[in-house]
Amino acid sequence: MNIFLKNLWRWKCGLPELETEKMDIDKLRQSEWSSEFEELMRNRLVIGAMRYGRIQSENRPRYDRVSSMIKRLKRYSETGNKEFLVDVANLCLVEFVESKGHFHSIDDGEHLKIRS
Repeated sequence: MNIFLKNLWRWKCGLPELETEKMDIDKLRQSEWSSEFEELMRNRLVIGAMRYGRIQSENRPRYDRVSSMIKRLKRYSETGNKEFLVDVANLCLVEFVESKGHFHSIDDGEHLKIRS
């Protein structure tokens, strides 16, 4: 891939350029994930199925997940307890599966900033 294309997003986000190393998609798929995080999510989804019902089951109550996500993200920001991040991820997953929203991939121009 052209070095220009490799660095395009990095420039836009204010990150330093990548060297011309070759990126292996299979290695990226392995490295850009956390098995521990996934396991914690799955464990809590199992408990959630017992507590709230299975995802997409009939007669499952409608919950205000978005407010709960925001609340838990604030609690993580205050405490640093990563359990809140797992809760947020699971709430996002269930909202994605059960909501009537849509998926339209866009670049909204919002990108991470480097902390000082």
